[in-house]
Amino acid sequence: MEIDKAIRECDDKRLKTKYNNAIYVIQRALALYSIEEVAFSFNGGKDSTVLLHLLRAGYFLHKGAQSCCNGDLKDFQIRTIYFESPCAFPEINSFTHDTATTYGLQLDNIRLDFKSGLEALLKAKPIRAIFLGVRIGDPTAVGQEQFSPSSPGWPPFMRVNPILDWSYRDVWAFILTCKVQYCSLYNQGYTSVGSIYDTVPNSLLCVNNPSSGNEKFKPAYMLADGRLERAGRVKKISSFGCGHSPANSNVDLHKNSMLTASIIAVGDEILSGIVEDHLESSLCRKLHSIGWSVSQVAVIHNNIDFVAEEVERQKSTNDMVFVYGGVGPLHSDVTLDGVAKAFGVRLAPDEEYEEYLRHVIGYQFTGDRNEMAQLPEGITELLHHEKLLVPLIKCQNVIILTASNVSELDKQWNCLMELTRSSGLLVLMEPYESKHLTTNLSDVETALPLSKLCLEFPDLCISCYRKSRYGPLVISFEGKEHARIELAVEALYKKFRPEAFLEVN
Repeated sequence: MEIDKAIRECDDKRLKTKYNNAIYVIQRALALYSIEEVAFSFNGGKDSTVLLHLLRAGYFLHKGAQSCCNGDLKDFQIRTIYFESPCAFPEINSFTHDTATTYGLQLDNIRLDFKSGLEALLKAKPIRAIFLGVRIGDPTAVGQEQFSPSSPGWPPFMRVNPILDWSYRDVWAFILTCKVQYCSLYNQGYTSVGSIYDTVPNSLLCVNNPSSGNEKFKPAYMLADGRLERAGRVKKISSFGCGHSPANSNVDLHKNSMLTASIIAVGDEILSGIVEDHLESSLCRKLHSIGWSVSQVAVIHNNIDFVAEEVERQKSTNDMVFVYGGVGPLHSDVTLDGVAKAFGVRLAPDEEYEEYLRHVIGYQFTGDRNEMAQLPEGITELLHHEKLLVPLIKCQNVIILTASNVSELDKQWNCLMELTRSSGLLVLMEPYESKHLTTNLSDVETALPLSKLCLEFPDLCISCYRKSRYGPLVISFEGKEHARIELAVEALYKKFRPEAFLEVN
């Protein structure tokens, strides 16, 4: 098998590890399900192209060379699903069908939306598991594992995600190492391909002045920072002509433009309850105000290994990680040590940072060097602002805040926003909107209707809480589209009597 041979002969140890893990997942699935019970969702993009060739390798390795006719390309028997759409790029369509011909794929062309198409397919075929090219960082990857049952409200099947832990760099390392064909759009500066209405070449790959009217772009594999692969996903014109309702089109675009952040608080005093952490909720509100979704908030002991493990996990699954607490000269201030360990680098003296510290607390120095000026080597960027006495610290996609109270956090956040507007530090998205209703209805009365409402509006976050034990139930709607929130509220009214709710925004 040429794919397996190419990986075995390459010198990229990381790629070999990723490949072996993916092949294990594929072989595990093929051991659990018969060949008639599995399918592969192929869309012509880079991720599904990688998955196609992993499946070819995994399938032949699973069956054994002799029983597979020595790896004849035409013996690939996994059913392949392609959802045709009038919104797809012509290059994607032609590449998909050319690939099907080359590798003898059993291609099922489905012209319905994804959910309806799956329902029809699963009724007609005995499919129990579907291989998907989902990667961490994709909007649909939240909460998924390598084997994940389908979501409530969807037809039942097992989602198999062999490349869930792959990065943008891993994808292109595989494609280039194995020398497999990929869609020509990726040679024209496209780094993440959606529909013709929400995808443009990534401006970070532009090699000439856009004002010249004849833009040229480097190929996708030249993108230096894989976290910016979706920078080419923008809404160009209305997509209502794609055969979807306006509501569904808005939902898709919302998902395509999602950026996620996580928050890590370091401090034993928070975990013991001695200190009440107000920074967490304030930072969540600030991130939502610029359209970012917060995936997780974690509170970690003052322990280098604990901090390192959490940072390592979060930085690979989120666009940005914000860390606060544990920065200073005390024995319990281990945040910088933990961040350095997470990136596999050492702490080293930073002369520029030391100058700032010397200016602020120079008279308190007790030695030749300030130990607080030890920063993760080779990955640290100092975020300067005239209103900050000491720059903030950024290590790739991890920003370390030194705020210890909400007032300091407000100041540092305002400086981050000014730096963002001047230098593009963060991507500013459509802010989240929210609406809150109160009701005296009981939890039991509202439980089932609200569960159904969540399925009707999967793009909204619909949550419930009480401010006190006997207080009224508060139902909260949050999303990026005002119209969608209003539709959800109207739908809730129809499930009960409108006077049962009081708006409290």
